[in-house]
Amino acid sequence: MVNGVTRVRGVAARAGGWSARHRWAAVVIWVLFVVLAMGIGSATGRVNVKDNQLPGEVGQAQKIIDDAGLKEPAGETVFIQANDSTTKATDPAFRSAVDAVMKAVDSTGQVTKVTSPYTAKTLSKDGRSALVQFDVRGDADTAPDRIAPVLDAVKKVQGEHQGLRIEEIGSASMGKTFKDAFGDDFKKAEYSAVPVALGILLIAFGALVAALLPVALALTAIIATMGLMAIVSHLQPMSDTANSVMLLVGLAVGVDYCLFYLRREREERAAGRDAQTALRIAAATSGRAIIVSGVTVCVAMAGMLFTGLAEFEAMGLASLMVVAVAMVGSVTVLPALLSLLGERVEKGRLPFLNRIKRRKGNHNRNRNGESRIWRAVLGVVLRRPKAALVIAAGALIAIAVPALGMHTQNLTLDQEFGNSLPIVGTYDRVNQTFPGGASPANVVIKAADINAPEVKQAIADFRTQAISRGASDGPVKVTVHDAENVAVVDVPLIGGSDQKKAEKSLNLLRDHVRPDTLGKVHGLDAPITGQVAGSKDFNAKIVGAVTPVFAFVVVFAFLLMLLCFRSLTIAITSIVLNLLSVGAAYGILTAVFQHGWGASLVGAAGVGAIVSWLPLFLFVILFGLSMDYHVFVVSRIREAKLQGRSTRDAIQHGVVTTAGVVTSAAIIMVAVFAIFGTLSMQSMKQMGVGLATAVLIDATIIRGVLLPAVMALLDERNWYLPKWLHWLPDMTHDESVTVPPSTAPYGDEDRDRVVHV
Repeated sequence: MVNGVTRVRGVAARAGGWSARHRWAAVVIWVLFVVLAMGIGSATGRVNVKDNQLPGEVGQAQKIIDDAGLKEPAGETVFIQANDSTTKATDPAFRSAVDAVMKAVDSTGQVTKVTSPYTAKTLSKDGRSALVQFDVRGDADTAPDRIAPVLDAVKKVQGEHQGLRIEEIGSASMGKTFKDAFGDDFKKAEYSAVPVALGILLIAFGALVAALLPVALALTAIIATMGLMAIVSHLQPMSDTANSVMLLVGLAVGVDYCLFYLRREREERAAGRDAQTALRIAAATSGRAIIVSGVTVCVAMAGMLFTGLAEFEAMGLASLMVVAVAMVGSVTVLPALLSLLGERVEKGRLPFLNRIKRRKGNHNRNRNGESRIWRAVLGVVLRRPKAALVIAAGALIAIAVPALGMHTQNLTLDQEFGNSLPIVGTYDRVNQTFPGGASPANVVIKAADINAPEVKQAIADFRTQAISRGASDGPVKVTVHDAENVAVVDVPLIGGSDQKKAEKSLNLLRDHVRPDTLGKVHGLDAPITGQVAGSKDFNAKIVGAVTPVFAFVVVFAFLLMLLCFRSLTIAITSIVLNLLSVGAAYGILTAVFQHGWGASLVGAAGVGAIVSWLPLFLFVILFGLSMDYHVFVVSRIREAKLQGRSTRDAIQHGVVTTAGVVTSAAIIMVAVFAIFGTLSMQSMKQMGVGLATAVLIDATIIRGVLLPAVMALLDERNWYLPKWLHWLPDMTHDESVTVPPSTAPYGDEDRDRVVHV
């Protein structure tokens, strides 16, 4: 230190300083990066996750199919049912309808192997229903895009036979339904999220330019990441789900990070600093908080890479990349833009809004820009920290209790869409009439010689015992591929759309029927796949991944907090508070979507389960995002402490001065996530509700009550670092600096100097 002045060593301050001094270079580099990333990504194309990368027997079965070079077609079924109890499938009128369906679908030229229910014996026990089955020509992956003419043909036959119910269902038609609903849902979310975020920012800043900056930075970060995802997909395949999650996370953190920076820069200018000095302070304080938060979020997202699930690894890597890109943009190109704009960042002010804000601001804020509302709340909390801790923590624990009975599964079609789509009714009717027919188990058999006598006998025994032991009511269909020595056995499971009952039938096949038949043939492989098997195997893999992922995220988050704040106490309380936030989110999810408490308010009645991938996904995402507010608030508290305030005064100052930005950031996140809570797909609805409620809890109860209560009780012990940890590198220098009003702007020789407290 020289004459009370020291040079800033922090990465955030250096990055902000360089960008402000080389503003055009910083902007051009950012634009080139975004354009190149998107251009190269578009040129290379994206590789998507394949079915043979799925866990358990599902992936094994798909690998056998792929290795054999088989292209399993998309199977479709037309369900024909009499509307009254007197009409039977053997009646002439019914037979006429069956013939009309077979002729109509065949005439489209899109199908093959059209099978009559009378030859395949796919007639219901009560004699009122029948199934016409066929395969869709071409690649099964693209079948949903080509099934529309077939659906139209079936619909036309229905119009000609009003006394019968004629409906189509199958992998292609369900795939089309899912794809259309998924696409419509995310178009709605994408089109809504940006205007909502912009509207909230307009209210927060009262100026169009200031509001546009965070949205523009977030969108460019998302665009760049889309290109990077395509490039990286050649090493780690991506997916549509990963793309959607990336968009959600990118918009939330991108806007938040810019908001933190802008608010601090505005606060310093309001305190009388010139624009360049205000920018330097924002770089050294909020910039550092953004880097700490961003790195913590990236570490949390990296936890998904330990699941062993290709879909999760794709989501984790995509989220990690967009957070990293948004973080870099916030501490580099944003200072450059602010330096270029100067006072023009206030352009496009909304007069009526600013009059309202001034009137409310005079009432809600004191002369130091601190929130009077939060000052009042903090006054109560700091006077009675023990009571505040017990009440707030007790409430969150009570909210989390329902999570102890959480049941997870891959949602069936009726659970996913409820009654919002006609095909759901078809799915239920087929399963009621032909249990398991809409989602059978598929046994993929690989043998040295598929036509060897012992193999043929084992397959015949398997068919017989699948029915005799109560796993299926039949019909069990066998398809043999002689040249590839592969056979596929389709087994409708007793239980149908009831996942628990269907899993019992699956377990019976896997644990008893298969070992007693196919398992006796040496060298024969017979993994069992299908929708029910996929859900079960995915769940098992997720459960196995919980411990390593939780351990990785918690340990590394702890170490980052320890390094960034040089306090063992801060590191421990950070982890505990975040776990409370996640637990409360789990409890709300379970109460609403599994137990149905208030489910009608969000359109989730009758779901009865949590989608299997969500708890682990939420843990990783929420643990990362919670650090946004935590790092920002604690950094401000530590900054005040290092300026000479008492711990209690520093807590109050840190919380009330950050209340505005935390509130604005939380409102944006809650609004964006809540949009996903309005979508028709229950999995997306669950994700949106879980994220929105968790962020709301985190920004209010956790940061506004629990954090100050805990820190007030700990007092000076907040900053405790054992002597045996003093060797840790000091990463706190950015937040320990301030700049006097007379400091010269960046262009002068003292541009890198600050007063050390």
